[in-house]
Amino acid sequence: MRPDAEFGYELMVCRYAELAWHPGEGSRPAIVSRQLGTRERRWDTVVIEVDPAGFAARRALDDRTIGSDLLHVVRHAPAAWAWYRDALPDPGYPWRYVREAVHRAAGRGLVETRRRGNRIEIRRVRPYPDWIRRIVAVENKPDLDRSAADALADQLSHDVDAALADEVWLATETTGERVEPALLRSMPVEAGVLTTDFSGGVDAGAARVAWHPSDLDAARRDGASDPETVTRRLEIAERAYGKGWRSFHDTMRPDCRSFELRRTGRALVPYCAAKETIPTARECSGSCPSFAPEPPGWRTAGWPIEGGPGKGIQRLLRRRRERVHDEVTGRDGGRTTARSGLGSENGVRNGRD
Repeated sequence: MRPDAEFGYELMVCRYAELAWHPGEGSRPAIVSRQLGTRERRWDTVVIEVDPAGFAARRALDDRTIGSDLLHVVRHAPAAWAWYRDALPDPGYPWRYVREAVHRAAGRGLVETRRRGNRIEIRRVRPYPDWIRRIVAVENKPDLDRSAADALADQLSHDVDAALADEVWLATETTGERVEPALLRSMPVEAGVLTTDFSGGVDAGAARVAWHPSDLDAARRDGASDPETVTRRLEIAERAYGKGWRSFHDTMRPDCRSFELRRTGRALVPYCAAKETIPTARECSGSCPSFAPEPPGWRTAGWPIEGGPGKGIQRLLRRRRERVHDEVTGRDGGRTTARSGLGSENGVRNGRD
């Protein structure tokens, strides 16, 4: 892994978190996402530790993100029919927008509606479950030089003070020195330090805890939390649930003939065969000078026609995400490993898993 390849490093940290979270205290059921946060702060990696039964109930409710406007409806929908303005808390904005959200929620099967005169009544389909145990924020910086450390210190201090995450971590590549440089930088003591070594690929033993983080949710347990913070945390978890971390295939161009998924241990990361590098989402686009669409012949192999290798890669990544979700809820029958889906030793182009 090149020091400047922060995008590839981010994907490896995400995969490690899927395989071996929690690094300091043993296995915990969790889902992993990337590039999430709030208007003020975006986190590289987000780990949502979940209650397996609650998570299964959340999956039964819907398989997509429930946005903030729909959450207002779904969380407070009553068990018995009621006028939506009586059933839901005052949103703090015009009720006409809530009415629109009610209809969208009904269209997704999240609530039931009926008309009584000129009033819209609602009833829940299922209770919105309590599925989130903890939210963990991880900042990834493989090469922690002094300038990067100074910037990270401010960012991590903000994360600690914001009270949105229950733990805050810095993930960085190990240097092999007796005392890791990350421990000598002016980082907030509440933030944990995770040193990684992905030179042999990604697996459960590819990282170790150099500094244990503080438990930041103690203040919330003491009553310092507020409804706005609870809602913001729930919105972050919902976005993580719907997005996952393999969503890079939505912004990259897997339909380019040079796009591959390369195996590194138990992880698959995108690779550009034309540039011989791990591309970022910004680099891997239709405007790239090296972009070359898949030949039509690639898209007509096999029957029925399901698209070319790019479509296969997208299906593969979606299936791997669902497989991890099955493992969290126990639907995989106790399996803890997933097939790699590799079409060859070096990379995936056929998308089979």
